[in-house]
Amino acid sequence: MQKSNFIKRIVYSIVICLFCSNIMVAQETDAMSTYTPYSLYGLGEIEKQGTAFNKSMGGIGVGVRDNRFINYLNPASITARDTLAFMLDFGAASKNFYNKDTKGVSSAYNTFTVQNFIFTAPIYKKSAIIVGVSPYSNIGYKFRSVERDPDLILNYGDIAYEKYGIGSINQVFFGAAMDFFKHFSVGAELVYYFGDLERHSDVVYTTNGTVSSVENGWDYSVGALGGRVGLQYFTKLGKDKELTLGAAYRFGVDLKGELTRYSHSVTDSQIDTVYTSTNDKYIQRIPGELSFGASFKKRDKWMVGVDYTRQDWTNSNLAEISDVGYKPAAASSIRVGFEYIPNKYDIRYYLKRVTYRIGAYYDKTNVSMYGNQVGAAGITIGSSFPIYRLYNALNWSLDLGQRGSLKNGMVKEFYFQVHINVSLHDIWFVKKKYQ
Repeated sequence: MQKSNFIKRIVYSIVICLFCSNIMVAQETDAMSTYTPYSLYGLGEIEKQGTAFNKSMGGIGVGVRDNRFINYLNPASITARDTLAFMLDFGAASKNFYNKDTKGVSSAYNTFTVQNFIFTAPIYKKSAIIVGVSPYSNIGYKFRSVERDPDLILNYGDIAYEKYGIGSINQVFFGAAMDFFKHFSVGAELVYYFGDLERHSDVVYTTNGTVSSVENGWDYSVGALGGRVGLQYFTKLGKDKELTLGAAYRFGVDLKGELTRYSHSVTDSQIDTVYTSTNDKYIQRIPGELSFGASFKKRDKWMVGVDYTRQDWTNSNLAEISDVGYKPAAASSIRVGFEYIPNKYDIRYYLKRVTYRIGAYYDKTNVSMYGNQVGAAGITIGSSFPIYRLYNALNWSLDLGQRGSLKNGMVKEFYFQVHINVSLHDIWFVKKKYQ
């Protein structure tokens, strides 16, 4: 018993240290949590939801029930658990981007961010609660061009045009789920969205050795309460096979916040306000999102699954941008995944207890440029390494993908993302009969 408690404390300490160190790294490095020119539009890049468990299988989870990991892609899935145990999941991600435009100009960037912190626990019999925080969307881009017109340079000196954006919208969620009629699970969540988005457009020029600039900005602070509901049907097929069908819906929500637009003239560290305007009733809408999923598995051996998601941004109030032909579009995605466990209970060979995963996806994003909807496709791999007992594990996933094309002045983007998650599972709700 003493040895068990000692190991438990070590594992928990590691998680806390990782969480704190990741926060410090995020504060000390660049504020960007993504780097893609496509985050210039709307609310930025919509984050792929899920832990490393989901992301290693293409991102599936709506129709998945598993008692080894927290699957928050469907609120109804959290009842698939040990009724006497709590579960905790913490994750971080490293994202690496390589972009190339039609002029042959390329750029590369990498980011490191905390991805999620999620906790679940049983309530009564076949019911459970979930509490967590994860990102919903991110803005991260940088553009810089230098004026080449000799007449302008002669009159105004060296001129550079800079555009950049940073910020994130995060979500905190609290939900509950329960089983009923032996084959159904239903869940619901309250979701609070919060964050800050910034977009900047600056002109920097040098006259007589003095560096001056005109800084134009757009700052948006948001907060809004929304929700999600989910349903799963599950049944056994034969002795050791199971089928799960699932559906989830994220309610549309108006992000209410304060929008500040400004223009500053900066010379020799002196700042003069040219223009400023604040709208404390500005609203941008997140449309409803509908997802369907299914999975089929042989218990403790393998699983295959598929998800489909659609979210129509055409009816949102995101501003169109005529000079680049931007319009919001109806986003959709199809995802497939597979996992295999050689021998979950093998006590001799550790690698036989490791879970191996592979997946793929194709996304139509919510960005359309000159009538061409931006698409993304990729493959994923990953695995779970047991670290203590049966369900505590270190999970990782690798996402290799491509987004966009070189049509009509668009940008072709290559990326790979590494996600690391620690999953903890322990029994807290059993009274000790002896010590």
